[in-house]
Amino acid sequence: LAGRRSATLSYRITLAVLTLALVWLLGVWLAHSVAAAADPGADAWISRIKLDWIPRFGISLHLGLDGLSLLFCALTLLLGLAAVVVSRAEIRARTGFFHLNILWTLAGTLGVFLALDLFLFFLFWELMLVPMFFVIALWGHGERFRGAMKFFLFTQGSGLLMLIGILLIVLGHQSVGGALSFDLLILRAANLDAALGPTLAFWAMLGLFVAFAVKLPAVPLHGWLPDAHTVAPTGGNVLLAGILLKTGGYGLIRVLLPLLPEAAAAFAPVALGLGVLGILYGALLAFAQTDIKRLIAYSSISQMGFVLLGVFAGTQLALTGAIVQMLAHGLTAAALFIIAGGLYARFQTLDAGALGGAWQRLPRLSALTVLFAVATLGLPGFGHFVGE
Repeated sequence: LAGRRSATLSYRITLAVLTLALVWLLGVWLAHSVAAAADPGADAWISRIKLDWIPRFGISLHLGLDGLSLLFCALTLLLGLAAVVVSRAEIRARTGFFHLNILWTLAGTLGVFLALDLFLFFLFWELMLVPMFFVIALWGHGERFRGAMKFFLFTQGSGLLMLIGILLIVLGHQSVGGALSFDLLILRAANLDAALGPTLAFWAMLGLFVAFAVKLPAVPLHGWLPDAHTVAPTGGNVLLAGILLKTGGYGLIRVLLPLLPEAAAAFAPVALGLGVLGILYGALLAFAQTDIKRLIAYSSISQMGFVLLGVFAGTQLALTGAIVQMLAHGLTAAALFIIAGGLYARFQTLDAGALGGAWQRLPRLSALTVLFAVATLGLPGFGHFVGE
């Protein structure tokens, strides 16, 4: 009985924290909207805070919320709530530790979307790894430890490349007389392509690109995703597909393109080629799947290929399309994984060949499956159609 009470308490606390955070976020946005309507020349930042942290190395606690980060923070909190709710019936053991890891993962993700200091950005990026590893390894299914290790090694290795890219940028900025600073806004105002030179700028850009492409994920750096999704619990799937994949696209838009625009433009043909490859390769592999989770995972790889295309197409309209695509995919992929979890709970299998006749037994769940499947296909009237 004590265990049940503890599980219920941790569940209610987690829901309350996430609900309050979402309400606060909407309140800040509404207050800014009112202020912006009264004063059209107001600051574009909805909220921003900067405090000294390690001034000797130019590192600060610099966080900012604008229209772009607002969208992804709202998505994070909304899907975080969904992950907690759908996990209540599935997670029976160590529920308090499970909810701790969910909140830990969400905190790291929100930090990525808010950080305006590159060191802080890297710190939050790494902060997401450990709790998600625990979510997959402790509460997953089948070869869960193997899937968790694959996720950890791919993302940890790419994180080291990101750190190298960040250090090249910061030291390059300092070498031409700039102050030692990790501040994204200061570095964005400098001409880093010229400061680093074409060779160093290319390697710095490549380190950042690989780190973000792994999390996106882009082919051929996608190998961790199908295995992680196959073994993860439903709540973990919601966080992986709905939120964590978006940090890769967000990093490309927030960090890579503004800091090294010339190096990114020179690399664009390769990135566009990888985007097309991801669209086709992910779709072809999705056709071959009988496991529903793996089918959704490979279709996600295909969908995120459109994001890579939009980011490197070089137009504002394409960039807007990439953002819409990420938001739409976050909602539809999370919904499909929740449906897959519901099917597994009822039939104890995710083999599509063994799920015939589900419509008669589960008409409402089947109707939702059709709805989100056609949304993923890009049917007019849905977000994927707009993004693509």
